[in-house]
Amino acid sequence: MRKLYYGPGACSFVPHAALEIIKAATGDEFETQLVKLHKGEQNTPEFRALNPDGQVPVLLVDGVPLTQIVAISTYLDALYPQLELLPREPWARARMLATMAWMNNTVHPTFTHIFMPHKFAEDEAARAELKRYNTQLFRQQLERIAAMVAQADPYINGAKLSFLDLYAMVFLRWGGLAGIDPDSLPGYKAFVERLAALPPVAAALARENQPLHYFKKAA
Repeated sequence: MRKLYYGPGACSFVPHAALEIIKAATGDEFETQLVKLHKGEQNTPEFRALNPDGQVPVLLVDGVPLTQIVAISTYLDALYPQLELLPREPWARARMLATMAWMNNTVHPTFTHIFMPHKFAEDEAARAELKRYNTQLFRQQLERIAAMVAQADPYINGAKLSFLDLYAMVFLRWGGLAGIDPDSLPGYKAFVERLAALPPVAAALARENQPLHYFKKAA
C-alpha cells in the first residue's frame, strides 16, 4: 500500500489527483496523511524523518519515503504505463518532462518567492520587492501556461490527461493567492474547471477541501 503525505492546496495535489486517477482506472487503493502546513506539521521531527526538507509531497512505499514531484510522477507512470500519465513515445515523453521540469524548477520557485519571501531576505523592504517582482514574473509564467492550454486537445499533452494538467491546476489557484485574478485568464480558468469536474480529480479536491479558485482584490 502506498501512502501520500499531502498539504491542502499545495503542489502535492499533483500526485494526489494522479493516485485518484490510478484508483479509478485500476482499483488500486492508496492511503493519505494530511499535513497541516499552516500549523507547521511539516517541521515536526516525525515528518522531517521522512523528508528533511520539510516539504510535501512524500510518497511512502513499503515504508520508504520518496520525495519530489518529478520523481513521484515518473515512479507512478512506470507502475501504470497503460494510463499514459507520461507519453510512451520517447520524444514526446522527453518534451513533456522538459515542460514539467520547467514548472517544477522555475514556475514553482517563483511563487515561493511571493508566498514565502522570508526564506530569501531578512529586510522587510527586500521582501516586499521580492513579492512585487516575482508576482509580475509569475503572471508571465501563467500566461505561458495559458498558451499551452489554448492548444489543449483536449489536454495539454493531447488525448491523455497528464501530470502537466494537474500542475497547471495548482498554479492558477496559486495565482489567485498572489493577487492575480483567474478571471483575467478566462481560457485557463475554464480549462481548470473542466478538469475539476472529472470524478478522480474531483475526489482529490474534495479530500483537500480547498476552493478551486482563490482571489481577493487588494483593498
